[in-house]
Amino acid sequence: MAGSTKREGGGVAVSERRYPPSWRQRISTTLALIRANPTGRIALKIIFGVLGALVVTIGIALIPLPGPGWLLVIAGLGIWAVEFHWAKRLLAFTRRHVHGWTAWVKRQSLPVRLVIGSVGLVFVAAVALLSIKYSLGIDVIAQVLRYLATN
Repeated sequence: MAGSTKREGGGVAVSERRYPPSWRQRISTTLALIRANPTGRIALKIIFGVLGALVVTIGIALIPLPGPGWLLVIAGLGIWAVEFHWAKRLLAFTRRHVHGWTAWVKRQSLPVRLVIGSVGLVFVAAVALLSIKYSLGIDVIAQVLRYLATN
């Protein structure tokens, strides 16, 4: 067990404090050194602000499509959270509610989980079909109905 030591009686006693991995410590130290300089602090805010905005924008553009839209929005929020306190609070709020939702779903019976999953699939399918219809001009449902009527 990490951060613990075995004792003779077979019990486990916590003997040392857990520290972040060395790569995280190096990044944290590097960011602290950059923030020590007023110009570096502003540069970091600009870099993380622009990078986070880019990732969030791509994520928002991908939300209607099947894929990692929400994941990218949350990743962009995580990038912003490195430099902005409001983003850190919003990310904590999001994590708390996502964990609460998943815990609630796990407590439900199998039929309820199947209904929740089915509603989610219908929603994703509807969004995908509408995205294809309005962005590419292809009416998939009309094409399928036409195919079924002629064959």
